[in-house]
Amino acid sequence: MKFSDRLLAYARLVRLDKPIGTLLLLWPTLWALWLSSDGRPDWNIVAIFVAGTVLMRSAGCAINDFADREFDPHVERTRERPLAAAVIKPWEALGVAAFLSLVAFVLVLQLNLLTIALSFPALFLAASYPFTKRFLALPQAYLGVAFGFGIPMAYAAQNGEVPWVAVAVLLANVFWAVAYDTEYAMVDRNDDVKIGIRTSAILFGRYDVAMVMAFHALFVATLALAGWSEGLGPVFFAGMVLTALLAASQYWMIRDRSRDGCFRAFRQNNWVGGVAFAGIVADYSMLAMS
Repeated sequence: MKFSDRLLAYARLVRLDKPIGTLLLLWPTLWALWLSSDGRPDWNIVAIFVAGTVLMRSAGCAINDFADREFDPHVERTRERPLAAAVIKPWEALGVAAFLSLVAFVLVLQLNLLTIALSFPALFLAASYPFTKRFLALPQAYLGVAFGFGIPMAYAAQNGEVPWVAVAVLLANVFWAVAYDTEYAMVDRNDDVKIGIRTSAILFGRYDVAMVMAFHALFVATLALAGWSEGLGPVFFAGMVLTALLAASQYWMIRDRSRDGCFRAFRQNNWVGGVAFAGIVADYSMLAMS
């Protein structure tokens, strides 16, 4: 294989061609960075967290493909992934994941001791999540904790502590992750049943659409409570209303459970997270001007 082809395979391994996962990981981290700093985050910390998010999502994808290398060839959506298609070897995926994790850890070393300490469970969660689909009936909840662990780390980096509101924001992210990753799992449900993978789409069965909507509602309510506790006002709550409307609109995409509709709904969650963040930023900006 030519060097350029191998680089392309590595890029596909870490999903550089599919940034949606990075954005779903980044938005909750940005919520926490702004909430923990009253809208005035340390820009060096922001840069470290943005870079770390990209690195750890990429490392997580490599570990995920290593974990699923025996399953992915049997799933329509994943059979062309580099490991599934035998374009690269399993040890290469582990090497990429280890290198990216090491670079992310070097970035974290610039932060305080509490944030460095929290980076170890964060790494464990990211590395172990792909294997939970074998034994957890609701691995999406585990994903929510793994994808949201930047939240307590952001509070720790900014303030040197992890207050209860950080837990509330993390819980909101868990609810959101269950909602959007159930939509994602609905795309692969038939294949997952055949190969024995456990997902929320299988667990919820014919109640899957209702459960997605319920978890979206819990997400919006919990994040709104966290914002209220931090003293945010009408602009933030207007953003929450728009966030809720975007999430509710996904019902029309998933109600017939079509693969295309469910995947379109999953991708729309980038806008859900982005609008929630815009509401937080806008409210703090209005407070600063008043």
